Amino acid sequence: MSENRLCQSPGRETVCIDTYRILDSCRDKDCFEDVRVFLTGYGQELIERGSAVRAKCARIVWSYIDIDPVPFNRGFYQLNIKIYVRIIAEVCVSPGNIQEIEGIAVVEKKVILFGSEGNVSVFKSEAGNGCSGFCPSGDHSSCSRSSNLPIAVLETVDPIILGSKVVCAHERIRCCCHCEDIPESVCCTVNGGSICDSEGDRLVVTLGLFSVVRIERPAQYLINAAEYCVPEKECVEAQENDPCSLFRSMAFPVSEFCPPSLGGRECDPPRCTCK
Repeated sequence: MSENRLCQSPGRETVCIDTYRILDSCRDKDCFEDVRVFLTGYGQELIERGSAVRAKCARIVWSYIDIDPVPFNRGFYQLNIKIYVRIIAEVCVSPGNIQEIEGIAVVEKKVILFGSEGNVSVFKSEAGNGCSGFCPSGDHSSCSRSSNLPIAVLETVDPIILGSKVVCAHERIRCCCHCEDIPESVCCTVNGGSICDSEGDRLVVTLGLFSVVRIERPAQYLINAAEYCVPEKECVEAQENDPCSLFRSMAFPVSEFCPPSLGGRECDPPRCTCK
């Protein structure tokens, strides 16, 4: 029994759990050069009459992953990944007059991973989908059904903007889709109007992206488990009339005052202590 736990029963038993098994994974460091940014009508007007443009911020708003079996390679799958990035840029319209514009950049990458083979279709009951209960609805399109394909997972951080420039309409740029292909939910994240596909000058950016891609399948495992342990620590309610006492009980965030070193984010205690 731990110091702050009170176990109801010390006995252990073997239980079966349903989870996901990682079959294959990879990490990547991609550099996407000269990716077109689809701007709003207001933003397009500004870059055509502005003297200088620079992209200052990039945020991932959505990602779409498509899985296809690789022919003649059983168990391998090609992942087609599209990542939608919201770009915020600044335009120098006139001396001392800087205007912000927004747009959407779309990058695409392909990965081949091993996902094994599956021969079963899995159905699950989910509350609120109208497929189960006393009086199920006649529309079964919302019912949960999985195919034999594995599940692909993308983990990434917001891209790093490595460069930006305005190019003429006739110059060849990197673009994996058209303006009409961008989902409406992604377009709604941009301020300043709807996204347009102009034939004039175009804003392009170079993005650096770190990512981890993995492929999973449902699996069942036998594990050793103990009974649930009830915490001994009681919940403490904050006193509205004495907020300072609650503040004094908080630990001092030493790590927040220590800049991360080259070797990691851990603080070196001798350098972080007060003199």
